[in-house]
Amino acid sequence: MRRITIWLLSTVAALVLLFSYKTSTMGAGGETSAIASGSGGPAGSGSSWTGTDDGSDSSNGDTSNGGASNGGGTSSGSGSGTATGSVAQTRWGPVQVRITVSGGKITDVTVVQVPDGNHRDQEINDYAVPILRQEALAAQSARIDTVSGATVTSDGYRESLQSAIDAAHLK
Repeated sequence: MRRITIWLLSTVAALVLLFSYKTSTMGAGGETSAIASGSGGPAGSGSSWTGTDDGSDSSNGDTSNGGASNGGGTSSGSGSGTATGSVAQTRWGPVQVRITVSGGKITDVTVVQVPDGNHRDQEINDYAVPILRQEALAAQSARIDTVSGATVTSDGYRESLQSAIDAAHLK
């Protein structure tokens, strides 16, 4: 009887490790090659950038670091504009965020979509999303902590946030 109990507990422990392996190897920012490049998701789920590169838009000669959405890209990581992350498909539903960048810094993070299939999803989002936003603004990266009770949403948030950061060419 004791051997069966030990075998059963070790089997359960092995299964827990097996199923948690994927999320533990994705890193804090969810940086796998398919995710970081904004590919690998369904059509239309890639990341996008709308902004300027240091305000030096050659079409109007402006050098004021303003004009946030004229359609130009940035490679220097110090521009201004918005970047929408790819859709992170979680087991509870899609998660997607948009960042606002000014002077190469993340100044705002907004949720484009989160799981909302039931009342519990809404309760979790009402609690977790403001914490995730605050963490992202403080960290200026996708290396943010998981919100207790909202692990799946936190993982999706980090994944979409990382793809938005990549689209904005931030470091």
